[in-house]
Amino acid sequence: MTRFRRTATAAAALAFTAAATAVLGFAGPASAHVTVNPKEATQGGYARVAFRVPNESDTASTTKLEVVLPENAPVGSVSTMPVPGWTVTTEKRKVDPPIEVHGSQLTEAVSKITWTATGDAAVKPGQFQEFPVSMGPLPQVDSMIFKVLQTYSDGNISRWIDDPAPGAEEPEHPAPVLTLAAAAAPAGSATPTAAVASPDDDDDDDGNGLAVGLGVAGLVAGLAGLVLGGLAFTRTRREPVAKA
Repeated sequence: MTRFRRTATAAAALAFTAAATAVLGFAGPASAHVTVNPKEATQGGYARVAFRVPNESDTASTTKLEVVLPENAPVGSVSTMPVPGWTVTTEKRKVDPPIEVHGSQLTEAVSKITWTATGDAAVKPGQFQEFPVSMGPLPQVDSMIFKVLQTYSDGNISRWIDDPAPGAEEPEHPAPVLTLAAAAAPAGSATPTAAVASPDDDDDDDGNGLAVGLGVAGLVAGLAGLVLGGLAFTRTRREPVAKA
């Protein structure tokens, strides 16, 4: 009986371990990848985004990051924020039709941004680094997919270039995706209209004026009657009463 209980207990422990591994992922660390944050922006506007780069190697450091902007969604204005210990360069390409930015027609757009570590600034194992970028006006598309190459100090390169498929599982090396929402339509403003007086309104004004005039006249007549009545009463009291 004791042996049976031990066997049952061991089987239950194995089942629990398997379930925990399946649910919580204890079998190994989850694979991190390069992402763009925030993940959403608005079409036609400007956005400040950051490419978040975790170091996945246990022995090597990230020394270079290359971000390729999508060809089907060119952006007229792209600027980078300084990252201490890193140099940055940009490449451009011709675009046709031109991109309109603040009334100007631009025939070139940034196609690639490259950050390179200097000195001891590389992203070490167990660390991550963010690379901020400001861009706009954002194109009229549903999303922007960035192809990213992450180079390590040992020469290995992680290629985050796989396009996501709607409804499918995340690919092994997913490319960062910035989802673009349509801009909200401006609220319509009602134009106030001046009130136009109608003939009926004039008639009403005349009627109101006539009523007020009659009321004043009646009040004056009433006051005059009271005055005359008072005078008559006073005179009556002063006159002597005739004897019979």
